[in-house]
Amino acid sequence: MSALHDRVVVITGAGRGLGREHALLAAAEGARVVVNDVGADADGHHADPAVARAVAKEIRAAGGQAVASPADAATLAGARELLELALGEFGAVDGLVNNAGILRDRMFVNMSEEDWDAVIRGQLRATFAPTRIFAEHWRNESKAGRRPNAAVVNVSSTSGLIGAVGQTNYGAAKAGIAALTVILAQELARYGVRVNAVTPVARTRMTQDLPGIGEMVAAPADPGAFDLYHPGNVSPLVAWLLAADCPANGAVYYAKGGEIRQFMGWSYGWSVERGTRWTVAEIDKELRARV
Repeated sequence: MSALHDRVVVITGAGRGLGREHALLAAAEGARVVVNDVGADADGHHADPAVARAVAKEIRAAGGQAVASPADAATLAGARELLELALGEFGAVDGLVNNAGILRDRMFVNMSEEDWDAVIRGQLRATFAPTRIFAEHWRNESKAGRRPNAAVVNVSSTSGLIGAVGQTNYGAAKAGIAALTVILAQELARYGVRVNAVTPVARTRMTQDLPGIGEMVAAPADPGAFDLYHPGNVSPLVAWLLAADCPANGAVYYAKGGEIRQFMGWSYGWSVERGTRWTVAEIDKELRARV
């Protein structure tokens, strides 16, 4: 039986790139899919509802089940619209992939308030809003005696977990998404909801036009060679995390080509203990050699 047989999955940012690949594979694995995308440019400007409709049409043409939505996933109203669409069309919702996001790279000293707020909204808030609405629905189902078997998959980035020059707004949002993942996994498990995250390394609109990066992630000249940076390489991990029998919860994974790693998060390194209050001079003596 397919990995996502009869599961209902909502995927935000599913009109292009990684999200489109996630939607196509989820449908191929038996899921009924809500394809959500406002159809905006990579920086969040403009909108085109035809982008989501094209992916839903592609899924249906292949024999799958899908509906499209141009709702703004960064708002509670848009998130509620997604939930109601899933319930209205398919009668349930079992999975949520928070893939929507935008990018506005700037060196920090040149960053405007608008560029900061737009990326935090387009990344972190676009993860908060759908998860908030769907989690409430699943909690209500659990309290009504209909315990869900639900899964949320968030999308973080090495820009936030390791760091990347010129991406302070994006990295801060992506680090926040990883932290949100870990905390929500603890909060929502009691309602039958698992929460995990992936940090994909793939060719997307956000990477292929970056100087130096675009050349690195380009498709190989040899059509028979493994395309290391194809966004579809990440989708099997996302599908596994959405599966009803997946045991993972609270994990953050790295996915690139055929490689999967687990991020271990912040952890303690060295420590020093004095047993009483430090003086500045004592701290300088102890810590200077450790920096």
